[in-house]
Amino acid sequence: MNHSKSTRTDTLLARYALNFVGLKREFDELRYFCKGTVLKRMMKCGQQRCGCHTDPTKRHGPYFEWTYKEKGKTLNVRLHPEEAPVYEAATQQYRKLKSLLLRMEGLSRKAIFRFARKARVEKSHLSNR
Repeated sequence: MNHSKSTRTDTLLARYALNFVGLKREFDELRYFCKGTVLKRMMKCGQQRCGCHTDPTKRHGPYFEWTYKEKGKTLNVRLHPEEAPVYEAATQQYRKLKSLLLRMEGLSRKAIFRFARKARVEKSHLSNR
């Protein structure tokens, strides 16, 4: 490996390391999390003569549900209105966690590619001596 390529690789690896440290710091900012979605629903009741059956603006609610998958099954948990913002914040934290992991994985893949190539080139350079 010539000196120019080696310096460029080392510069890239240093930048990757710095970015990785920054991403790891974002983990410290995470709060409690859970997967799923919070739904706000307006429902029809069982009374056929109620206006909710003919006029969507007269539906009952809002009713809140937290829905998520566990072991391949979708689960729905009815929430009190005061609980909905807590679960909404937790599901947003989960999405932030997933995004952070994807970014770290992408950065790691780039760094590993550079480390592997550098090791291969250095080994071939040593064996040519």
